[in-house]
Amino acid sequence: MHTLICLSFYFIHNLNNIVFCNEAKGLKRHISPLFCFIITCSKCCSLCIMNEKCLILGGCTIFITGASRGIGKAIALKAARDGANVVIAAKTADPHPKLPGTIYTAAAEIEAAGGKALPCIVDVRDEKQINEAVEQAVEKFGGIDILVNNASAINLTGTLETPMKKVDLMLGINLRGTYLTSKLCIPHLLKSKNPHILNLSPPINLNPIWFKNHTAYTMAKYGMSMCVLGMAEEFKGSIAVNALWPKTAIQTAAMDMLGGSGIGKQCRKVEIMADAAYAILKKPTSFTGQFVIDEDILKKEGIKEFDVYAVEPGHPLLPDFFLDQQPEDLAKQMEEHGATPAFKSGKADSAATGPISDMFNIIRGILSPDIVKTTGAVYRFDLSGEHAGVWYIDLKNDAGSAGSGDPPAKADVVMTLDSADFIKMFGGRLKPTMAFMSGKLKIKGDMGLAIKLEKMMAMMKSKL
Repeated sequence: MHTLICLSFYFIHNLNNIVFCNEAKGLKRHISPLFCFIITCSKCCSLCIMNEKCLILGGCTIFITGASRGIGKAIALKAARDGANVVIAAKTADPHPKLPGTIYTAAAEIEAAGGKALPCIVDVRDEKQINEAVEQAVEKFGGIDILVNNASAINLTGTLETPMKKVDLMLGINLRGTYLTSKLCIPHLLKSKNPHILNLSPPINLNPIWFKNHTAYTMAKYGMSMCVLGMAEEFKGSIAVNALWPKTAIQTAAMDMLGGSGIGKQCRKVEIMADAAYAILKKPTSFTGQFVIDEDILKKEGIKEFDVYAVEPGHPLLPDFFLDQQPEDLAKQMEEHGATPAFKSGKADSAATGPISDMFNIIRGILSPDIVKTTGAVYRFDLSGEHAGVWYIDLKNDAGSAGSGDPPAKADVVMTLDSADFIKMFGGRLKPTMAFMSGKLKIKGDMGLAIKLEKMMAMMKSKL
């Protein structure tokens, strides 16, 4: 039986028809006639409200973009437990080879959780598809009460390394898609009793550090936030328009692709964003124009224990982009408070031939045809600092090779960083994600192939 933790009490006038979430069904509770409990189930990490009068989103219709997986689906399931109607507006109709879930599997989960679902194939860049989904939602459910703009695209590369196709994709989904979906839903939202628009976007932090490494992505993501600023003022008193952003990294398919293996333990689960969204959506329309951080609003809701949201409770968490801390500080924090590295300080530096040469000796020792087959890329490292030089790893040809100088074939990926950071990164003391976020690591070329190199780094830990 799952542990249920009482969080708070709410005064009510009628306690007929007490109901439980699926995880709490069958539990006996002696409840005062003046109160109902709001509880959290340790399995689903979600607020479970035990009186049907308190089911805030029951009967509401929520239109969520990108709801087939990740944070969007978690918000959908949260609303479904109240008995909400959920419109799943997403592109994935057929199973994806690398990403979990489709609009139809999400619909089945929503129905099982107690809600009603309407799966719609929607590319938010396509006005016709959005308009058809909105019309279907109004026809089936009678209107739209809440819009959650969750769909987003990400590509963390510099100006010269970002193809215009990627720029158009990010601006088309993040900025234009959010604006267009809002525009088409607003006429129906204006007819609702407590309408909300919630954008999954960050507070607008104009520190240049958040632009210099990925200008296109920042522009696109801040475009969603600017929609909040403008529409909140434009529809003040009629529609609540807010933004929600996580304090820490959230474990999603996108984060797994960006961070590679091992990133999950530094993340929180999607349920924290679902609970934070719920806290916003139950507020009146006077709560508008706010850029809400998930942990902050849940603290105001009375939540004190956040380990339940952690993928690995007790492990240091990776702070998310765009918040107050400098990327350099985040990198330092993760190095100081992360798991104990297998690479022992000073081991490589004591070698007579130099730390970079010693590191490449280890790399050559783990090369194999299998690694070459699964990687298929040539990497060049332009190192600066105390041990400056050019080095390469060929994981594309024959049985693989590694050494100093230019690679024997054209590099698919060029990584530029300080030699000291190279040693930390390959030794397990500096996460590639944090090195990239902080600007310590610059990458030119195929980002997907760059991520594959982390597999070799993980293998090296046992050799150091």
